[in-house]
Amino acid sequence: MTLHEEKHLLKVGGKPMIEAVLEALRDSEEIDKIVVAVSKHTPETARFVERLPVEVLKTPGEGYVRDMEYAVRKLGLDVALTISADLPLITGEVINRIMERYWRCCKPALTVVVPMETKERLGLGVEYVIKARNRRLVPVGINVIDGRRIDEGELEEEVFVIDEEEVAVNVNTPHDLKIAEQLFAKKNQRRR
Repeated sequence: MTLHEEKHLLKVGGKPMIEAVLEALRDSEEIDKIVVAVSKHTPETARFVERLPVEVLKTPGEGYVRDMEYAVRKLGLDVALTISADLPLITGEVINRIMERYWRCCKPALTVVVPMETKERLGLGVEYVIKARNRRLVPVGINVIDGRRIDEGELEEEVFVIDEEEVAVNVNTPHDLKIAEQLFAKKNQRRR
């Protein structure tokens, strides 16, 4: 991983991470529309996804949260699942569970986290830790929000803890990429 590579296009298991995330979204029965948000900071990713059967939205490039809010407003979304394109091991099954939890919790927002211990056990880097329920938890870049309430400021949210490798692997460093490759290979060996 160099400063010139867009991380969403880095390959895990021979496939760009963004493509793996898009496949997981397509495999989910809970997702009815896929929109990829790109910005001036991700021109190669924009060129890549423009060739795919997905809608592409150009955002201002003001950061993850502000661009997500922009997309929800611009698209007029009622309920939106936002997912970072650097989760190469995510599956449609996990996305289904996340959406099912959102519908059951009856809160306008849901944040997916993994226990800090899981990240440490896997040797993955951590950028941000929250404390909830007397535990150290790490957001993974998956959120669900009631788009009709996007302008209300801070919303009551459900914190959904998923203690699984597929969710914990969020690639931000060359070391994280190496671990993702190792786990991908291990997962494929189990399938055989």
